[in-house]
Order: sequence, then C-alpha cells, then structure tokens
Amino acid sequence: MTTTRIARAFHLTARPAGFPTPDLFAVTESPVPEPAPGQALVENLYLSVDPYHREEMDGGWELGAPLEGRAVGRVTASRDPGLTEGDLVFHRQGWRTHALVTAGTDGTRRLPSYEGVPLTAHLSILGGTGLTAYVALTRTLELRPGQDLFVSAAAGGVGTAVGRIARLLGAGRIIGSAGSAAKVARLTGELGFDAAFDYHDGPVGELLAKAAPDGIDAAVDNVGGDHLEGVIGAMRDSGRIAWVGAIAQYHSAHTPPPAPRNLFDVVGRSLRLEGVLVRNHLDAQGELEALLVPHLRSGAIAPHVTVVDGFERTVDGFLGMLRGENTGKMRIRTAA
Repeated sequence: MTTTRIARAFHLTARPAGFPTPDLFAVTESPVPEPAPGQALVENLYLSVDPYHREEMDGGWELGAPLEGRAVGRVTASRDPGLTEGDLVFHRQGWRTHALVTAGTDGTRRLPSYEGVPLTAHLSILGGTGLTAYVALTRTLELRPGQDLFVSAAAGGVGTAVGRIARLLGAGRIIGSAGSAAKVARLTGELGFDAAFDYHDGPVGELLAKAAPDGIDAAVDNVGGDHLEGVIGAMRDSGRIAWVGAIAQYHSAHTPPPAPRNLFDVVGRSLRLEGVLVRNHLDAQGELEALLVPHLRSGAIAPHVTVVDGFERTVDGFLGMLRGENTGKMRIRTAA
C-alpha cells in the first residue's frame, strides 16, 4: 500500500538564461498510478540532484513533463515478476514522489542487501557518483599505486568519491580544489587529501603549482575552464586527464569559456585527455561494490552526503548544489 494517495512531480516550465531560478519549476499533482502488467509502483525515498541536470535544463529535459534523475524507492505494489512489494529499488525516475518502473529497464534494479551499509550509499559512493569516480580512476586514468592525483571540485559528490577510492587504490599525493576555506579544511582534515586550495585565492594554475611543485601524474576534472588549463600546466610527461564535468560553463551554454590557452601542451608532453561517460561503463558496478562494501561495513568509509529534507525542497537542494552549498553528494529525502 502507498502511504499517500497523491503523486507529485516537478516539471520544467521554461529554459534558463544563466543561473536557474525557482520559477522555472512547477509541481503537478495526480492520483497515485496503478501498475500495469510488467510494472511496479515505487514510492521514492531519496532523490539525487546532480550537476548534469543543469545541462538537461538547456534542452535535454522536455518542458511540461516529469524530470529525469536517479532515485531510490520502495516497491509498494508490483505486477513485475522481477520485483516484490517491499523491495528497495534504484531507478531513474526522480524529481517525483512515485514512479512506475520495470526491472532491468532504463537502469532499474533491485538493490542488494548489504548489512551495515546505509541506503544513502546507493545514491552516493555506491551509485552513479561513485561509479563515475571509479571508472575515471581505473578505466580512464588507469591509476597506479604511488601516482599523484589532482581532483577539481573535490568537495562535491564525485570529488569526495574520487578521493576515497584513489586512496584505496594506493594513490600517492592527492590534491584537491574547492570553493571555500571550510571545504579546503574538510578535504585535508577529514577526507584524506594531502593538500587542497580555495580556487578563489588566485589563478588556479598558480595555486596548483604551489600545492604540487613536482607536478601530477593524473587528474579528474569536474570543472573545465581555468581548472583544465591549470591541470594541463601541472601535468608530468605522459600524464592522463579524466574530464568528467564542466561546471565552469554550465550557466553559459551559449557562450562557453575559451579553450585552455595551453591546449597544445597535450601534444608536446604526450598527455591524454579523455571524457568520461559513466553510462558506457555500467558493467563496472560489481567491481565498485566489491571494492567498497567491506570498507562501508567496517566504517572505514562513510557516504559523504548533504541532506535536504522534503520533496517540496527538491529545487532548493538542486540550486544549492549548483551554488556549491554541499559537501559530498547532495540528495533529497522525500519519505521516511
């Protein structure tokens, strides 16, 4: 049985011009749907709001329709033989209180039961956030023990996951950038980074050179723009860059920042710059869980999340994430 009889969903009403505003979103209400044969009804417990959602606002999301996003929920009624009432499910029909899903379709899967692992882990370090970090490190960078690593936007969801996983993989020095002195202190004091800097304190290239005077072997870049330019400048010969995101241009899609002025150094120093799309590596999910679950159970690693309570505050959480108000993964708790 569902706990409410009304289903709510966020729609996008118009495209943004610059930084998004709350008036671009509207909530619709409808009766909770009944599952058809082959479907299960899920009441969402947690929603994920992610940087890529800002890009979706520019044209990926359809206006006047429920939005897409990762979510974890509980099956409340099922006509899908692969799902049973009470199952916890990961799926991609977020930004709403209820969803009709089919096991094995569009990433929908029943979550494994890992005693001692919090449910929040499946929308952070065991979810798409952690999988992005793992793929960037192991498949794109092929990080080897002892190699020095830089992570931009290191206090965010992907950034914190990169730091944790890189340490398990035996990385040498791990350096991060963040957007405030408090986040810098948390990176070095709690999250295992060897050095970090606030990118507001000067040119990124200079700050990175000071933090890593001997250079770096690898980088996971979530920002682009001046961060990518600084990364290229700090690379040792034959270094590798995994480019995950471009926060620097999310609010200026029509006038993106110029390419790094030192881009040709990629050739001169035999660097490798490769984009990371986690959807191309979903087969790595089992590897990620095998690596992390023992450490999550022992408490050696905890999911780093910032929680916003209440479905009605989903947009608040999303805009707060874009402003950098989170440390770790931003998520919305919609139900108990």
